[in-house]
Amino acid sequence: MKKKIAVLPGDGIGPEVVKSALQVLDGVATRFGHQFETTEKVFGGAAIDQEGTPLPDDTLEFCQGSDAVLLGAVGGPKWDKGNVRPEQGLLALRKALNVFANVRPVQVFPGLEHLSPLKSSRVKGADFVFVRELTGGIYFSEPKTRNGDGAVDTLSYTREEITRIVEKAYELAAARRNKITSVDKANVLETSKLWREIVEETAKKYPNVETEHVLVDYAAMRMISNPASFDVIVTENMFGDILSDEASVISGSLGMMPSASLSESGPGLYEPIHGSAPDIAGTGKANPIGMILSIGMMLRHSFGLEKEAAAVELAVFETLQAGYRTQDIYDGTGTLVTTKEMVNQIHFRMLEDSTSATLLEVYV
Repeated sequence: MKKKIAVLPGDGIGPEVVKSALQVLDGVATRFGHQFETTEKVFGGAAIDQEGTPLPDDTLEFCQGSDAVLLGAVGGPKWDKGNVRPEQGLLALRKALNVFANVRPVQVFPGLEHLSPLKSSRVKGADFVFVRELTGGIYFSEPKTRNGDGAVDTLSYTREEITRIVEKAYELAAARRNKITSVDKANVLETSKLWREIVEETAKKYPNVETEHVLVDYAAMRMISNPASFDVIVTENMFGDILSDEASVISGSLGMMPSASLSESGPGLYEPIHGSAPDIAGTGKANPIGMILSIGMMLRHSFGLEKEAAAVELAVFETLQAGYRTQDIYDGTGTLVTTKEMVNQIHFRMLEDSTSATLLEVYV
């Protein structure tokens, strides 16, 4: 297989984790006989510095013509007070690619429950996925106004926007454990009342999938008290933004969490959920696992390469089981390693560990 991939290193630790992920992707290409053509393009704060805009036309055009897009991270204090911010480029890119479905898996690796800030007994067995609507809702709706001491943000959704994200969630649940948790605020918001109606309509097409409706405040509480009770969570843009960030610490670190933003037909956008962390850029402390697992999601969702995706995930799991830890997940046990050393361990297991080859047959 030959695929064209746009690479957007971005800012802060973005270039470091992207470089790490590409090393693992090279391992996938070598082991399974694929060709991945990767081309870096400027994006985010780095693009503001070079071209005055976070999303140059050349970068957008190249992304639109690629089979997938890999993104490191954007933003930092350097651009906080400017008229143009790196995050504007990210929102514009999502909108231009029409990546309406953000998929964020939350998994606590067996044997690594102690890394979570929650009690091990609470997080054991936690393995669920957020499906967040990404291109509508309060972040994109108009009008947005500021007038003296007052300000207005608008929250709006259409039936089409809700239907397509709900359908995506049910398709995913049907391939997992057949349970959907729809999160809304239907006791207050008209958009949530419409959301709940459409979920009920869609549920009839998936009789084997259990459906529950949960208000967003209760969902936040249950995510901490009983995270293993979820399978697939589907929700609107702002609720998903907040809840998925809350859920990300369940596994122990933001640095461990990947994400995929998917369209109906164009290239997917893959990125770790952590920020640019400029305070540790260049120190070797960045955790590359979220970016590497995003590579696995790209292989699965954009390229249909399930065995290759599983091989990446197994290599990460085995490396963690062997006790290797970057600074963010180091608790005094195991071996503290740099970003580069962690990548080398994962890459080694991708290519050479016979255990991976044996387990892979079971895993898939």
